[in-house]
Amino acid sequence: MQNQVMARPNQLLHPPRTPAPTRPAATVLLLRDTPDGIEVLMTRRSMTASFAPGAYVFPGGGVDALDAASHGQARRRATQSDLHLTQAIAAIRESFEELGVLLARRRDGSAADHSDIAALERSEPFAAQCQALGLTLAADEVFVLAHWITDRDLARRFDVPFLVARMPEGQAPDADETEQFEPVWVRPVDALARHKAGEFFIIFPTIRTLERLLDYASVDAVLQACAATEQPLWTSCPRAGMLAGREMRYMEHELPFGELALVCPDGQIAHALDWQTEAPVALLKNVQRLTAPNPGAMTGPGTNSYLVGDPNTGYIVIDPGPADPDHLEKLWRAAAGDIRMIVCTHSHPDHSPGAQPLQALCAQRPLILGLPSAPTARSHSQFMPERALRDGERLSLAGSDAGSTHTLLVIHTPGHAANHLCLVLLEDRLLFSGDHVLCGSTTVIDPPDGDMTAYLDSLDLLSAACAQHALEFILPAHGYVIGGYAGEATAAIARLKAHRLQREARILEAMQMQPQGTPDDWLVHAYADVPERMWPVAKRSLIAHVARIESALS
Repeated sequence: MQNQVMARPNQLLHPPRTPAPTRPAATVLLLRDTPDGIEVLMTRRSMTASFAPGAYVFPGGGVDALDAASHGQARRRATQSDLHLTQAIAAIRESFEELGVLLARRRDGSAADHSDIAALERSEPFAAQCQALGLTLAADEVFVLAHWITDRDLARRFDVPFLVARMPEGQAPDADETEQFEPVWVRPVDALARHKAGEFFIIFPTIRTLERLLDYASVDAVLQACAATEQPLWTSCPRAGMLAGREMRYMEHELPFGELALVCPDGQIAHALDWQTEAPVALLKNVQRLTAPNPGAMTGPGTNSYLVGDPNTGYIVIDPGPADPDHLEKLWRAAAGDIRMIVCTHSHPDHSPGAQPLQALCAQRPLILGLPSAPTARSHSQFMPERALRDGERLSLAGSDAGSTHTLLVIHTPGHAANHLCLVLLEDRLLFSGDHVLCGSTTVIDPPDGDMTAYLDSLDLLSAACAQHALEFILPAHGYVIGGYAGEATAAIARLKAHRLQREARILEAMQMQPQGTPDDWLVHAYADVPERMWPVAKRSLIAHVARIESALS
């Protein structure tokens, strides 16, 4: 998995370090069907094991040179790569050595059974013994489910496919009692419940893998999903942070992942993910986030105000937020009063009203910058900057130290609001997206000031900016940092646009089903997947989609 493009090294909060190298390994989930659903075979690791002692795991271990040299002893699918064949052989070998389970076929094609198992020694070279008995390894019956790379913070790391195969009929697990103990068949839902109750210790990749298995009703369904692509259904190298005083791990699709990648790129467990409004959270040395105390359905954990700069250059405030005196004083104190500019991404009441009172706190009265509200803005969203910014303009802070320059590029992005703009911190390749791109939710497009066509066009502008400036992180006005690996910022924007177009297709379908219907009628069909309590808000975006559809049809 590729790492993200980094911010300037001199702006990172934590000294760089080199994570431990990974070792190739292979793990296999042996599955069977029962009247109550799929069961998976798990065993308990030795309490003296160097990795995950005492944890319940799937059988597996390191890939060795003999596994790669044993291709001639294995049956393979035509679509099975050499790498996946080697991994399958390793998983078959480990299943036998640890649990006495043998995935192999005799010369006549029949499955190996207990008599073949009894003729093999677990401590002797596996493939050579199988060859002597005329057994061929059933690697064609082993499929790649997932690809896990051990977290960057751990001293022992593995690069390991999680493979999947059906448990051979007539065989029973027999643990080696040295590395593995207490083999148990368990439904994924029960393993997860027992772990939550503190009775069945499992580690993060095992938890997430068991959670994914909940989506499948049978072993055939799992194997068919894997066979359809011959590629992992997911790949992950998780990241860890602190939440409520506890160490927590997150996969790439989970909301905190991008923030952890920005703040702790080498896997340092040093970042608190708790939302709080008391003090700024440092994301880089030159970027701080202070969240306003205005959480809610529309604002998530609150509106993020950002401070860009350092004591040598002074600071630019992006989105001072609501006119909350305590929040504004904390912003002012975090900048030691040295605020050079105040920029509002748009005029909505959770973003711009704090501009003037914050300016009044500053002895040098920094300019309030942005774009004036359009005539279409609602009465509570009126904003007039002291100077209107131009699309493509650059705002710079420069200090006496080498490398102490911070330049914000202005991009006009109408759609959420007619006067919405985004900012790119060029030196560190960060996009401040205001409300145009949010973490974990979609923004509301509220006509007449909001315009769906303009919004989608602005998403294209941001995608182009990501490509032009190699942007890999998005800092939204609500929620955590988005990004974390190469191309994710662009991909997040693409997913957002695709979601909007999919929603529009459902709205068009509703309009065609009920040509005499009202927006309230169409809402029921088009937003059936959204909680009903959010329908009044969703209706605003529906009206924006309807206007776009009607414009295209006229």
